[in-house]
Amino acid sequence: MALQDIANGIQAGLADKSFDGSLKFDCGDDGVIVLADNAASTQDSDTDCTLRLSTDNLKKLLTGKLNPMTAVMMGKIKISGDMSVAMKLGQLLK
Repeated sequence: MALQDIANGIQAGLADKSFDGSLKFDCGDDGVIVLADNAASTQDSDTDCTLRLSTDNLKKLLTGKLNPMTAVMMGKIKISGDMSVAMKLGQLLK
């Protein structure tokens, strides 16, 4: 599954929700997904918070197969920037 497909899925999920701030999923060589202004894009830009993780772990995170807190503690996700923005992501994933 390409990152654009994942971004499209996130975009669909944002339809009835509001996300304050900006967040980047950095999947290394696979690319990035940026959430900003209630839109998901694969165009790289500066964000309030960056999550570095593999594309596989991103898919698991978004489908509820990977607990965000456990993933951070196990080093599967590295967070930089504004932690409060990362915490808001949890509300979106429900």
